Amino acid sequence: MDIEAVPSPWNHVPRLQGRHVSLEPLGMEHADALGAAVSDGELWQLWYTNVPAPDAAMTYIEKALAQRQAGQALPFAVRDASGTVVGSTRLYALDPVTPRATIGYTWYARRAQRTGLNTEAKMLLLGHAFEILGCIAVAFETSRFNGVSRAAIARLGAREDGILRNHTRHADGSVRDTVVFSILDSEWPTVRGHLQARLESHGHG
Repeated sequence: MDIEAVPSPWNHVPRLQGRHVSLEPLGMEHADALGAAVSDGELWQLWYTNVPAPDAAMTYIEKALAQRQAGQALPFAVRDASGTVVGSTRLYALDPVTPRATIGYTWYARRAQRTGLNTEAKMLLLGHAFEILGCIAVAFETSRFNGVSRAAIARLGAREDGILRNHTRHADGSVRDTVVFSILDSEWPTVRGHLQARLESHGHG
């Protein structure tokens, strides 16, 4: 086999399977399902997030796939235990030289929030980043105003690194201060055990 024909894991979106969730390569075929998922909770109404409106799901996917083509992201569609698409997530800001990556662009239908689904999805993504990509650090970024996201990231076991002021813009054009969290490769075994314990506490929920 020609070794050059073997794709780099940095350019390949894998399928990641858990008990509560499965992650699969995001594609245009997910547009209708993502539009339905985002309608559960009207998530796009939150000005400090970058969640697409139902009629913008196709454009959202096109931009994610452009990031993938450019080697900048590995985007996923998220399915719950029943196989229903309930949201999206991705590894982005890919840096195979350092190596490190960022987990983000994560959103779920309201019914899937605060369940074992997010915990397991993050554990699968972190496992892929540390154990397959060999990352020495994985970051998370969110708006200073997104208290729910900040709390959820902290519950994963990530540490807050600081706040990048006037870092970028929210979807509505307002200036965003970005809170940055990270998990180091040396911390991953402890974080993985913590997430496994949290999953057990969810049982089959």
